[in-house]
Amino acid sequence: MELTVTDLACDRGGVPVLEGVGFSVAAGEILVLRGPNGSGKTTLLRTLAGLQPALDGEISMPAETVAYAGHADGLKAMLTVAENLGFWAAIYGTSGIEDALRDFDLLALRDRAAQNLSAGQKRRLGLARLAVSGRPIWILDEPTVSLDAASVALFARALERHCAAGGMALIATHIDLGFEERVLDVGAFRAVNGSGGRGGGAFDEAFT
Repeated sequence: MELTVTDLACDRGGVPVLEGVGFSVAAGEILVLRGPNGSGKTTLLRTLAGLQPALDGEISMPAETVAYAGHADGLKAMLTVAENLGFWAAIYGTSGIEDALRDFDLLALRDRAAQNLSAGQKRRLGLARLAVSGRPIWILDEPTVSLDAASVALFARALERHCAAGGMALIATHIDLGFEERVLDVGAFRAVNGSGGRGGGAFDEAFT
């Protein structure tokens, strides 16, 4: 399995942000996007996840293989931790949430309502949904926000297991996750007529 991007152009609010983007990611690989705020990392990830159309170029990958986690956690506040994961497992047609609960240190919180979790616990729950999606391509925008060092390590181990099993990941992050990765400098593809500002628009889907 491979994700291939060819001569991709993206916009934010109708203004071109990136152009000529090209790369490929194979099974087992992690590609980290780098660049200053406003350089187009979020815009590129949203385009790859199918949340907005590309201006030009081609994205080639198998259908229905992407799980996206954005800036918002996207939890159902009144549901418990286990119920939130069960909901997403049902959406994606997968079964079993125990591994995700264990991998993200949520077993002791399984019966707690999401609205009663701390910011870091909510983030861990949001990321745990990736593990129940059954999808091989993880597209992640600043996934370690609100996580302490121990939780970042939990996430890194889950990511390593995902890739070792044949998955892949594209991540916008400034955090060193402690393992070998490829890096793409998004600034190298800045559109000539683009402008600054943060991506995301009026809303930010937490998970797709």
